Amino acid sequence: MNRRWSNLRARVFPDHWSLLFGQIAFYSFVMIVLSGVVLTAYYEPSVDHVVYDGPYAPLHGTEMSRALDSTMAITFEVRGGLLIRQIHHWATLIMVAAITLHLLRLFFTAGFRRPRRLNWLVVFGLLIVALAASLTGTSLPDDMASGMSLAVLDGVLQATPLVGTALSALLFGGDFPGDVISWFYPLHIVVLPAVLVVLFVVGAVLALRQKPAQFAGPGRTEDNVVGRPVTVAAVKSAGLFCFVAGVAVFMAATATINPVWLYGPADPANASAGVGPAWYLAFLDGSLRLAPGWEFVLWGKTFTLAILLPVAVCTLFLALVAVYPFIEERLTGDRRHHHLLERPRNNPTRTGIGVAGITFYGVLWAAAGADTLAVLFHLSVNALLHVFQVLLILGPPAALLITRRICLGLQAHDAQIAIHGVETGQVVRLPDGGYIEKHRPVDEYRRWQLVGASPKNRALTAHTTPATRDTEHEGAE
Repeated sequence: MNRRWSNLRARVFPDHWSLLFGQIAFYSFVMIVLSGVVLTAYYEPSVDHVVYDGPYAPLHGTEMSRALDSTMAITFEVRGGLLIRQIHHWATLIMVAAITLHLLRLFFTAGFRRPRRLNWLVVFGLLIVALAASLTGTSLPDDMASGMSLAVLDGVLQATPLVGTALSALLFGGDFPGDVISWFYPLHIVVLPAVLVVLFVVGAVLALRQKPAQFAGPGRTEDNVVGRPVTVAAVKSAGLFCFVAGVAVFMAATATINPVWLYGPADPANASAGVGPAWYLAFLDGSLRLAPGWEFVLWGKTFTLAILLPVAVCTLFLALVAVYPFIEERLTGDRRHHHLLERPRNNPTRTGIGVAGITFYGVLWAAAGADTLAVLFHLSVNALLHVFQVLLILGPPAALLITRRICLGLQAHDAQIAIHGVETGQVVRLPDGGYIEKHRPVDEYRRWQLVGASPKNRALTAHTTPATRDTEHEGAE
């Protein structure tokens, strides 16, 4: 034990802002758990109907479930209840955003290569479980917004071939809307948080067992780590927790989110205009909106591609994200262990694929708000959806090609700076009467940033050192 503690104290950790997303996600989860414990003490997971007689006058006499009634009581009758609810909601958004950014950071810097392929799967698992926890959590108030989401979910389940009706009956305990809260409540407060804890612990253990990845720089190699001692890293991490907690509380205190009192109780016969899914689930709704309404009959049963196609496409997209490290390793044949991260521009193809994936997701995400966009900009909803359909097909390959060309141009620009230095704006006259702009050589650290991770560029600059460039400038003067 003492030896392990000594080894831990002797470790150093790279210091870069992009490496903090994982910590932000965990600290947001801590805020979610703390606020969730308080909410659990007052929330009633029941769909039994009562007549509301609380302090919010516009809903007096309205019939609603005990779930919504207890949510209203937390909001208006429990001291600090609204603040706790909003901390819970805002911290969830911060956690999902941090996990997403952490996954993108791993992708664009090649942080998923051996020996960190399992780390990638853990982070991807965190994202999927966080989405599931968010979906189950937003359904618990039993308000109009959550009721609409459940109606969409019921439609997707019903459209599943052969087993759709059985799946819907199993989830809702019979016909929709049923009693889905009895399923979602234990999932949301016990099962999914436990899975998140396990994944966070596994991710931390893997990070401690492996050598920390770092960006290229002077003195940094595949065999060493340059960074701050564990004590300094721990103090900065504690400060980061205070910052994340402060941001969550500040947002909860100043920005209203999920105002269930405005939506009213869930009603399968009604729908609210302008209400959409949470931003992290919007791509699923957008895929449903963009799917063509094609149907076919097989074995006496009607199959609708308007549901099957979006489900299949989104499932395939997420599956490709999960297995991408294994696909790249298979195609490139690179099975070496890497501890130096790559600059995105130094791998144009991978960066192009990543931007193409973001474009694909972004189009689906934007399509979820097509109706709102049409109202705001006085456009036709159908015309806007057709535009998004075209962008969904042409956008990703165009993004791949454009991003790849930009990366190649940035590589060439970096090589030019490493060889000739930075332009100073000073023009000098040569002895033969010509003119040339004077360049200032970059220091060794900047050279490492520019070409340290690119063997091709490093070879180009090997024959041109800062000293020789200084000599050239002096001769010109």
